[in-house]
Amino acid sequence: MSSCATYDPYTGEKKVSKSTTYGVAGAVVCGIIGATKDSKHARNAALGCGAIGAGIGAYMDSQEAELRRELEGSGVRVVRQGNQIQLVMPGNITFNTDEYSIKANFYPVLDSVAKVLYKYRDTNLEITGYTDSVGTKDYNMRLSENRAASVKHYLASRSVDAQRLKAFGQGELYPIADNMTESGRQQNRRVELYITAVQ
Repeated sequence: MSSCATYDPYTGEKKVSKSTTYGVAGAVVCGIIGATKDSKHARNAALGCGAIGAGIGAYMDSQEAELRRELEGSGVRVVRQGNQIQLVMPGNITFNTDEYSIKANFYPVLDSVAKVLYKYRDTNLEITGYTDSVGTKDYNMRLSENRAASVKHYLASRSVDAQRLKAFGQGELYPIADNMTESGRQQNRRVELYITAVQ
């Protein structure tokens, strides 16, 4: 474990990386599970050991790197937030105005995401749909929910376990660009995916 430790340049104290800390915790948990393998709960509990035993931080690091490779040049923004990965998918590749049918050029993007999610099965995914401000708030809320559901159903059709997927709509809330311009509205017609490790 010493190879995973660093020293604070100001205090001189040894610091252990987050990945190492998670790895140790995972080893303890999985060791307990192994010791109680005859328990009826052991099999289900062991499913989480893939992410925990490897270290949640390191597991998410690897998944983030693969997502960045797969999505390079796609227009999708990959944002790391602690042990969560956020994928921001803008309207120019997702949905047309007033529609929740997936655009043709959005399918390859979702295929790339599904490929990584299928490999890293110790993660769950929250899919949130957004709209621009055209139309009523109630209509936009329903539209955003339908957009999130479209993405969820497609990922499930690409062999991602549907139990790992949750879909939500936020309507025209939380715009990331100016709804007074076509360019801004296009950015706001987006889908955001939040990938989180199973714990």
